[in-house]
Amino acid sequence: MKLFHIGGGNYINGDRLLSAVTPDSAPIKRVISDARDKNLLIDASYGKRTKSVLILDSGHVVLSFKSFEAIAEAKADE
Repeated sequence: MKLFHIGGGNYINGDRLLSAVTPDSAPIKRVISDARDKNLLIDASYGKRTKSVLILDSGHVVLSFKSFEAIAEAKADE
């Protein structure tokens, strides 16, 4: 199991990660909205500006205040 630190003491299982994207585009905003409607949204941004959207193979969508570059660098350093 590969754990990725996504900020604020939160980790996700990297083996379940399908995609890491920025939240700026309209299609990703729809993905976030759909996940919220289906109760599959996990907001780990702590009220800060969301810099990355992580999509898991279970259909869950995780919001993080860390950029996905920072998440990948943290994993590479471990």
